[in-house]
Amino acid sequence: MADNIQENNYMVNDLAAQSKQEFYPGRVVQGERQGTDFIFRCDNGVQLNLQVITDKVLRFRYATEAGFGPDFSYAFPQGVPARQDLEFLEFREKPDHYRITTDRLICVVDKENLRTRVLNRSGLVLSEDEKGFHWEYEYETGNDIVKMSKLVQSGAHYYGLGDKPDNMNLRGKQFTNWGTDTYGYQKGSDPLYKNIPFFLGLHQKIAHGIFFDNSFKAGFDFAAERADVSSFWAQGGEMNYYFIYGPSLLEVTQEYTRLTSPPELPPLWALGYHQCKWSYFPESNVKAIAQGFRDRQIPCDALYLDIDYMDGYRCFTWSPTHFPEPQRMVRELAEDGFKTIVIIDPGIKIDPDYSVYQEGLKNDYFCRRADGPLMKGSVWPGLCNFPDYTRPEVREWWAGLFKGLIQETGVKGVWNDMNEPAVFEKGTFPDDVRFGYEGYPASHRKAHNIYGMQMARATNDGVKQFAYPNRPFTITRSTYAGGQRYSSGWTGDNIASWEHLWLANIQCQRLSISGFSFVGSDIGGFIDTPDGELYVRWVALGAFHPFFRTHSSGDHGDQEPWSFGENFAELAKGFIELRYRLLPYMYTTFWQYNQQGTPMLRPLAFLDQADTDTYLRMAEFSLGDHLLVCPITQPGADGRWMYLPRGNWFYYWTDEAKTGGAEVWAAADLTRIPLFIKAGAVVPMYPLMQYVGEKTVEEVTLHVYYKQGSETSVLYEDGGEGYGYEQGQSTTRRFTVTGTETGLLVQQQTEGDFQPTWTTYRVVLHGLPFAAAALSTDGQPAEATEVTTETGLTLPAVVVGADFTELVIG
Repeated sequence: MADNIQENNYMVNDLAAQSKQEFYPGRVVQGERQGTDFIFRCDNGVQLNLQVITDKVLRFRYATEAGFGPDFSYAFPQGVPARQDLEFLEFREKPDHYRITTDRLICVVDKENLRTRVLNRSGLVLSEDEKGFHWEYEYETGNDIVKMSKLVQSGAHYYGLGDKPDNMNLRGKQFTNWGTDTYGYQKGSDPLYKNIPFFLGLHQKIAHGIFFDNSFKAGFDFAAERADVSSFWAQGGEMNYYFIYGPSLLEVTQEYTRLTSPPELPPLWALGYHQCKWSYFPESNVKAIAQGFRDRQIPCDALYLDIDYMDGYRCFTWSPTHFPEPQRMVRELAEDGFKTIVIIDPGIKIDPDYSVYQEGLKNDYFCRRADGPLMKGSVWPGLCNFPDYTRPEVREWWAGLFKGLIQETGVKGVWNDMNEPAVFEKGTFPDDVRFGYEGYPASHRKAHNIYGMQMARATNDGVKQFAYPNRPFTITRSTYAGGQRYSSGWTGDNIASWEHLWLANIQCQRLSISGFSFVGSDIGGFIDTPDGELYVRWVALGAFHPFFRTHSSGDHGDQEPWSFGENFAELAKGFIELRYRLLPYMYTTFWQYNQQGTPMLRPLAFLDQADTDTYLRMAEFSLGDHLLVCPITQPGADGRWMYLPRGNWFYYWTDEAKTGGAEVWAAADLTRIPLFIKAGAVVPMYPLMQYVGEKTVEEVTLHVYYKQGSETSVLYEDGGEGYGYEQGQSTTRRFTVTGTETGLLVQQQTEGDFQPTWTTYRVVLHGLPFAAAALSTDGQPAEATEVTTETGLTLPAVVVGADFTELVIG
């Protein structure tokens, strides 16, 4: 008997040991083509479904012996990726491998072990499995821990992965995706709020990307544990990833963003300056802040109300003490040009007298634990229940709740916070919380990383419904791949420090190249109080981020532009004014993002990946096609050294010409930020306004920068509000600048019938190596004048009609 017990114990221990071992695909025994899918089956039941999405995008989807589950992902608007028609697709079987060939790529599948290699058509290996797909059974959950390891190609560099607060180049680092409320994070803190499992690789000056579409807790190793191996893995779900070919870094991000879908255009005012604090209350304080902006003539479009505007932190309510007449207040603010934005968190207070709680309870809209009880967690209102945004009927209910705020009260935008989801003391929900997950029931382990995204989706649906015919504006702290479709974002609870100013620059660039361009940071820092110098330097950087908002915690002092003295207020005002002049450029850059998936903020390597000196630099970035920015991130500095990409550039503040491919000194006291304009660029500017729509724009200034050679620029216009642009009510103007030693030609091509309010351009000429003695517009003589620019330069200029086709300067 004793022998039997010992034998049985041995057997149990042996099984336990097996449960921790790694498993691998067997030998491929069958490979077949089914349209643009290629199915490979192994002798141990493992399968690979290799899908050709486009000639540049391949999907690798693996299944163990259990087979494939439902094909659904929140990353895509329709749950699955849209495919393109292919002009060429070939499938061949060789003695030891299968080969799939598109116009752009070759994929080799090894028969011995299912490992894959992806090459470009020139034969350069872009991605090659090391161990390839393997997995480990996790007894506690019943899930497979799915893993993929790849060889690090010679000289490889890695970028992307969302909001990670670390060096731009990820090589040598490990990261985790598990959305977390990380108050006061530091450089290297991980994980943070957002979960974007997309990264870019660059080697031999050729770029590709990997999108690991798995919502479970995921890990990424960029040659950290082993110098010659990179890997990614998840605590459940499928090994399901997309290989995305460039060959440029810019094209990789474009392909990924188009795959997951870019956002709609925002209202133009959303690209203005926003002021926020935890918290502005009561009404008299909000009115005083508004008056402070208008009295000082500091432009501002939006004021925010944090959680204290609510009645006991109950979502969709107003405090009768702090804001007794919210509709009147919001209307009066709007009359002065201010749009009111309010916060909404996911926690619904457990209160039998609270209508939102009653409705959620009655209709069973709240998340439940595994054995049936409602999920309870403490956040700002106290003990709360939480909606299950992964159910369509719950999202529809949630969207309907915004009628009061948006349609009836006049609020213009909504800010979603605490949606990782965050719970006091515990961090987040327990793993056993259950979700509908679009009809594919799941636990919190699978739904956690998409919770914030789905809340933002439901919120955006509601704001859009009740703001119509105007466009919605929403903000989210947490998101997943594809979340850019529903919301803008910010980088979370940062700190008033020079290091965090540096981090804000990196994080916003990284989010932008990860498909999420409509992003900014809490200017000045949310935690602690900056001094005036740090605040002004931060405003200067924020002026070039798509989302431009000061936000701070009220218990650390005031953080309005004038809080540091009127001298610093004037300095901040100068950068805010520059932002408002640049609105047509910023809006055009957003339109390019909407149309082509181009990141609005682009790191230096994206501007010239053929120049290896750009690979490790991270301070410099471009906004759109033609502005190069490099913030000052140290106290007491009167300028900085920075690297200019190859080509010719003009220093914005002085018009000094510089040749790129080298470091240059940019003198920048507190009145300046290092800002260069690409030679040949046409930079449009509006007249100064205190808020979008304050005055009718009758003339647009075009700053034309000389180039010996040719350069193209774009100006997009659609009125900045409403959905007429979807019916063609927009105009795209393409400018081509061609310069010689003795002349400059500016040509305009116009597409679209939309008629903007302005009828003339004031063309300001920068960097001419000759006197502008003779000018003509469409064959008719034109008169040159001199203008003094905002930077104090006196330059030649000419006024022309907005419909001109050719301006000749000689």
